[in-house]
Amino acid sequence: MKQPAKAPRGKSAPQRKTRAELNMEGRDRQRQKKQKGLTAGNRANPANDQGKGKGKDKALNDPRLGSKKPVPLVAEGAVAAKPVVKRREAAPALSAREELAALESNERLDTLLDQLENGVKLSAEEQTWLDTTLDRIEVLMEKLGIDLDEDSETQDPEAEEDMYRLLKGN
Repeated sequence: MKQPAKAPRGKSAPQRKTRAELNMEGRDRQRQKKQKGLTAGNRANPANDQGKGKGKDKALNDPRLGSKKPVPLVAEGAVAAKPVVKRREAAPALSAREELAALESNERLDTLLDQLENGVKLSAEEQTWLDTTLDRIEVLMEKLGIDLDEDSETQDPEAEEDMYRLLKGN
């Protein structure tokens, strides 16, 4: 007797893969493992994988360029010690009398005054030096109370009368 045909019961077991198919799948898996990581030269060409056609500036995206934030060259807490310049002791200032005596005995002043008396014209530099020196002498004389103005008040009135008599011929 013949047995009745059995109705299929769901999925049948998958067919086993051949040796050639298994080898091909193994090679594909091997290739995928080798391709993990970044492509060669990625650092030099970072724009290749990011927005090729967008026209981004390479300089902005270049990973080799660092931050534009300024870096302090000196630590904030440490203060650089400034070199101390030793100052020479200034020559003691001359008293007003000593300075006046030094200015009056100055050879350059004497020669320039002689040239002026003889009618020689002085250069601008010499004239300015002479003016400043004479001004300084005048200030020192006022400071010391010396008065060079020969007014009639300072002279003896009798001497003044004698001068008039001599001039008149009496």
